[in-house]
Amino acid sequence: MARNDVRPIVRLRSTAGTGHTYVTRKNRRNDPDRMVLRKFDPVLRRHVDFREER
Repeated sequence: MARNDVRPIVRLRSTAGTGHTYVTRKNRRNDPDRMVLRKFDPVLRRHVDFREER
């Protein structure tokens, strides 16, 4: 299916080392590199960078 090819499901893992992850989709055409988003880590109770894990 074309839906899975263009917008794959990716896991975002915390760079703080807490092991917390977010699951989201990304557009592979617009963002071919690994995503880095600044999101809330509930273990640390603050915002940290989350990197795409493959």
